[in-house]
Amino acid sequence: MKIPTICLLSFFFTLAVAATEIVPLDGTWLVEEGVSPDAMPVSFSRKVAVPGLTDQAHPAFADVDRYETHEFVWTMKYYDVLPATESCEGLGRTPQTRNYFWYERTFRVAGGCEHATLVVNKAQFGTAVWLNGQKLGEHAGCFTAGRFDATSAMNWSGDNRLVIRIGAHPGAMPDWAFWGSDGEKGLWTPGIYDRVELRLANNPVVEDVQVAPRIDSGEIVVQTRLKNFGAARTVTLAQQVSTWKGQRAAGPPAGQEVQLAAGEEKTVTQTVPVPNAVLWSPENPFLYVVETSSGGDTRSTRFGMREFHFDRATRLPMLNGKVYYLRGASFTLHRFFADAKCRGLPWNETWVRKFLVDIPHQMNWNAFRICIGPAPQQWLDIADEAGLLLEYEFPIWSDREPLRHKLWHQDDITEQVREFMRDNWNHPSVAIWDASNETHWDFLRDLVAAVRGLDLSNRPWENGYMEPGTPDDPYEIHPYKFIAYMNKKPPFFAMTDLEQAAQQPPPTGWQSDHAAIINEYDWLWLHRDGTPTVLTRKVFDSLLGPDATPQQRFALNGYLLGGLTEFWRAQRQYAAVMYLAYLDGDLPHAVTCDNFRDVAALKLEPHFQEYMREAFKPLGVYVDFWQPTLLAGTKRMYRLTLVNDTQEPVRGHLTLAWVREQGGSAVAQEEQPFTVEAVGRSYSEIELAAPAREGRYVLTAKAFCDGKPWGPTLSRRQLTITKEKTK
Repeated sequence: MKIPTICLLSFFFTLAVAATEIVPLDGTWLVEEGVSPDAMPVSFSRKVAVPGLTDQAHPAFADVDRYETHEFVWTMKYYDVLPATESCEGLGRTPQTRNYFWYERTFRVAGGCEHATLVVNKAQFGTAVWLNGQKLGEHAGCFTAGRFDATSAMNWSGDNRLVIRIGAHPGAMPDWAFWGSDGEKGLWTPGIYDRVELRLANNPVVEDVQVAPRIDSGEIVVQTRLKNFGAARTVTLAQQVSTWKGQRAAGPPAGQEVQLAAGEEKTVTQTVPVPNAVLWSPENPFLYVVETSSGGDTRSTRFGMREFHFDRATRLPMLNGKVYYLRGASFTLHRFFADAKCRGLPWNETWVRKFLVDIPHQMNWNAFRICIGPAPQQWLDIADEAGLLLEYEFPIWSDREPLRHKLWHQDDITEQVREFMRDNWNHPSVAIWDASNETHWDFLRDLVAAVRGLDLSNRPWENGYMEPGTPDDPYEIHPYKFIAYMNKKPPFFAMTDLEQAAQQPPPTGWQSDHAAIINEYDWLWLHRDGTPTVLTRKVFDSLLGPDATPQQRFALNGYLLGGLTEFWRAQRQYAAVMYLAYLDGDLPHAVTCDNFRDVAALKLEPHFQEYMREAFKPLGVYVDFWQPTLLAGTKRMYRLTLVNDTQEPVRGHLTLAWVREQGGSAVAQEEQPFTVEAVGRSYSEIELAAPAREGRYVLTAKAFCDGKPWGPTLSRRQLTITKEKTK
């Protein structure tokens, strides 16, 4: 609706004086342990960081993290880590005698207001809150924000004593309450791991704002949930969009008159123009802010003008109306929580920005899956600014004996997923909702159907190993090729079946009608010291032999990961190629791990960095050749696949050369020009004779394209030239 000029002046004045005051309560808190949920400690003997984890407490608590679920014990028996006779009575076991941690701090606020809301953005396991001795309530969710009405308990003129109780381990949770499922996780770390803040406002209170871009019409749909805690009133709900940087107005304000009865809650939907909008993308993560004013309260919401979906006909990923392939990784932050090197790193902004901004740019990544546990809100804020596309997974993973899963209440899980969406739907980086990982639960069909309509942006849903719910939804596949080597013996591997796989027909059945996402692959995990994990000991014994050195394993890991990445990208059957895991926990009985040599300094293992940086370049090159040996002097035709992920054609020249493994000198080379259309694929065939001398060589393909900061792209194949025919 149009607003008269005098009303606009009044609106801007109100906006200036009625903004919500956010009182941050992060910092150093006191902490103490306990057994009973009702016995608040008399005194507090330790200090701990908020946000953070309880294993950071000083002095330290014994046995923090120590909790093994029934599913974990079953898994370790299956992988022969624990003897077959091992038993776990009940749903889990722990050496801890405590059940709870109690956090305490005091704070003051200047002046008063009509309403106060305490927000604990994320804590596990379960949250209960007391303010000045008055219990405000409990929140069972471990992955979503708990909100507590603090109005009646506030002391506006002096100190306020805030106490928060969390579970010390999953066993402290009610049987019906969902706290995550990860059958490979042997340590469960408690903590208030996201921001704590007090929101002060006058009536009517802006409880929630959801912003949904409409790029074709140059506008946004803004849905505001208002709650009037006071007397009946009529207010003007006003919206004003501005740029995040520079705070420049980005269109006229919009307003709507709203009548509210005493105690009434109302949801209002408005359409706000954003003319000549700059679209958000990984290449240009441009951000806007909409200020929502109720006359008594104002909420500032950051967003990006972007739309993401999968095309029904082509099954291709579409960002802002253009084909856009996702390249990157999955990471398991909650497994890292139990890592001895974790400490306060996930809340160190410098560390997080290097993790989410600097390294992805260097590695040519534009996407991540956040897997088996959410990240603090700061991570998503930085992802918005970095231009990352996220597949955001709610931590349901059940491919094991579902003992506890039978107890979880489905309505509780559904409510937690609603909260999960509410907390994250304004982030432009969140492109895909993910309901589960590798899971077959009939309930998941109903879960997604029950919640997807809440998202005004209508993001696609991925749902583990379940059939997609709508034609626009993708499905995940985890092509773990090297699991086949767990029971094979030396000599060295052969990957010639990859060449055959490239010629296989596309999938059939319902898979043929949906986009496919690879968000896990390899089965080549190594601990950061180069020793194999529980899942890969037999694999590396088969590939290299039991006496291989850490450096040999690192070299093979990087080489094979790079080759697999080239292969999956070259097929053009996958909307996303994301390996597992960019970040993980390096624990004694870890089954997976990451590729850092120094996780505190965020230094990647050099072989991994060298090969994967090339494999993920926007112009991908794949040499379709995996023979481990070749007869000296053999002349043959080599097939190369080039994929272009950019929005413009790429032209240049391609070289194929034989290079000595030691010394790096080329002994033979051929060259030809190439062209790859925007987001397209092309093939080249180059004939080249193998070297005449025996020895170890590298078949090297390079695609040179002028003016690209990431060029040239390099693909390599290692093999032995011999004068004897091999079987």
